[in-house]
Amino acid sequence: MTTRDLTVQRVRHPLKMRLVQALRTRLVSPQLLRVTFGGDDLADFHSGSFDDHVKVFFPAPGQDQPALPEVGPNGPVFPEGAARPAARDYTPRRFDNAACELDIEFVLHGDGPASTWAAQARAGQFLGIGGPRGSFVIPREFDWHLLVGDETALPAIGRRLEELPAGSQALVVVEVASPIAQIPLQSAAQLTVRWLHRNGEAAEGSLLAPALHDLQLPPGEGYAWAAGEAQAMRAVRQHLVGERGIDKSRIRASAYWKRGASAVHETLED
Repeated sequence: MTTRDLTVQRVRHPLKMRLVQALRTRLVSPQLLRVTFGGDDLADFHSGSFDDHVKVFFPAPGQDQPALPEVGPNGPVFPEGAARPAARDYTPRRFDNAACELDIEFVLHGDGPASTWAAQARAGQFLGIGGPRGSFVIPREFDWHLLVGDETALPAIGRRLEELPAGSQALVVVEVASPIAQIPLQSAAQLTVRWLHRNGEAAEGSLLAPALHDLQLPPGEGYAWAAGEAQAMRAVRQHLVGERGIDKSRIRASAYWKRGASAVHETLED
């Protein structure tokens, strides 16, 4: 009998800043825009996990290109006197090494530098990206994979589903604004998807944790991954640990954003 290695691995990558240029754009849904970037700086780009993140740098007003920091012994350092660009964390949705193309998906929520840039994005424009600095590699060999999140988690969820092998099971619970925000999800795994719709209601109370109460988890070894608003993700993690008894080593929950704050990205742990 072959013993599966279900050890989660942390892999570090050399930090590099890259200037990339938009090649094309496509609306995945009315709220989600995919931008494909290219450029020579992507020649040695590597993303080892579906929930990797890169720091995306946006040009300051009046600039065609963002000012990028140099990576020194004490970390990134911006040029003296240069306007420091706005920056946000994003998931590498797809990287084609042969074509040297990188896809990043932006939620069009109409607020903040990233959404503002994405709303007018067109081929030929430049952005900067830094990283990823590392990868949290979750084995694909688990019997089942639970993926939970909101719109901001869709790029990572979509990538993970496309990477999973046949024979595994994937359970997906996603909260979005309305049915028109749903996107096609493809996987070789046995796939069960539940979409939750806010339908214009205030998102103070996320729909995600309550929806998990009725979810039946398959037998076997599983892993739960969740990403989205900070308070909602804490509630999801508390439910999985406290009420489902899932070991903390088999859960990864991240805050991709926080209500009332900007530029938030953190892993939620005790």
